Amino acid sequence: MFARMLFLLLLALNIGVGCWLYFTPQGTASQLLPATDPGVPKLVLLSEQEHPTEANAAELASAPESTADLRNDTCMTIGPFATQADMRAALNALTPLVTRVQYREAHATETRGYWVYLPAMASREQALAIARQLSAKGVRDYYVVTAGDNQNTISLGLFRDKGNADKRRAEVAALGFTPELVTRTEELPVYWVDFATDPQHPFDWHARVTQRDVREEAVACF
Repeated sequence: MFARMLFLLLLALNIGVGCWLYFTPQGTASQLLPATDPGVPKLVLLSEQEHPTEANAAELASAPESTADLRNDTCMTIGPFATQADMRAALNALTPLVTRVQYREAHATETRGYWVYLPAMASREQALAIARQLSAKGVRDYYVVTAGDNQNTISLGLFRDKGNADKRRAEVAALGFTPELVTRTEELPVYWVDFATDPQHPFDWHARVTQRDVREEAVACF
């Protein structure tokens, strides 16, 4: 008997809850808490934001130069700068004063010294024989190259100063040999800063760029 009464009570409760859910107005679902707290901005998807190109266009402070203005510009380049740090210092110094500015990398041939030598012999035995002749005539500073592109060449010295290299060659030539002298070079990167200016507003870049051995050249406008 008790079990039957309990079953009927639970059944009645379930029926009541079902009826309440069914007949409750749907507008109640919209009475939820707000998605954000007061004062907190709402999240916006990227697709809902202003188009990037339109935003960038709105940020332009002034219109770009006209074709006529570009034709009237004067373009110069200064350099060479041995390091990127020197180049960037000059670039930053000129940027506020010029119409346009850019940098570029080039390559320069730098003299690394001078080499005096006797040309390569046909064999190592011949090279050693010439070396003995040099020694017999009082020449002490020489070296027989044993490998590489200059194998069997007799090196007579490396010099920073060309005058010393010429003197060494003359001394060995006076003993009856035929030494040669070549300039040792190396390709190194250098940097130039190109800039365009308005002829109506000239300025002296020397006051801004303090690096030494920097020269100015005219270039085609960019």
